[in-house]
Amino acid sequence: MGVNRYQLDKETQLDILDIDNAKVRKSQIERLEKMRKSRNSEEVQNALEKLTAGAKSKENLLELAVDCARKRASLGEISDAMEKVFGRYQATIRSISGVYSAEAMNDKEFEKARQMADQFAKLDGRRPRIMVAKMGQDGHDRGAKVIATAFADLGFDVDIGPLFQTPEEAVQQAIENDVHILGISSLAAGHKTLIPTVMKELKKKDREDIMVIAGGVIPQQDYEFLYKQGVMGIFGPGTKIASAAVEILEILLSYYED
Repeated sequence: MGVNRYQLDKETQLDILDIDNAKVRKSQIERLEKMRKSRNSEEVQNALEKLTAGAKSKENLLELAVDCARKRASLGEISDAMEKVFGRYQATIRSISGVYSAEAMNDKEFEKARQMADQFAKLDGRRPRIMVAKMGQDGHDRGAKVIATAFADLGFDVDIGPLFQTPEEAVQQAIENDVHILGISSLAAGHKTLIPTVMKELKKKDREDIMVIAGGVIPQQDYEFLYKQGVMGIFGPGTKIASAAVEILEILLSYYED
């Protein structure tokens, strides 16, 4: 989804390489296991401990990290060694209210969505609440910020998850914030792995009532797979946000129909 003043007349069909994420992950794990069997574990552990100690005493971390790599420590192990001292970076995502409404306030779809959000608030006792999640190694948050800002202007209460969440963390935050909708923003092609895990986690937590939608760069040929997983709506690039909001609210309001 995106805020686009100009919409395409027709969707361009693109040739897309389909990556089997499960196969790639299995291959990576096998390579890591092979590497660990062929190295001197004691030397690696000593090098990693020196890296952690160097982080505490502010030594040359590049030199220490290179030494770890030469002894066949993995990038994850090197990162973990420094994380013990520095912690893990948490990107802060902020939204700015009023930007979307200033651009779209005369749009009929925008007004319809706001009216439907008000209608839902009267029926449910609170405004529709959506959480925008960025999971996996997708480090781009501009799209999530746009969506969050737009939905807030449309009358939703909006929560934004931090970058690099796991599916389990995203589901936990959605439950703690008691959202109606969990919106998953995908850019780095992790949707076929991450979204099924989200659905399983919601079922495990007995919160299948939370509606899951997906947006971003998702190939058309993957839509059916995601719908079968239980995703209620998929919104690709060029989707008009107000139209997406109307579609989502129609589903939410349908629960109140006789």
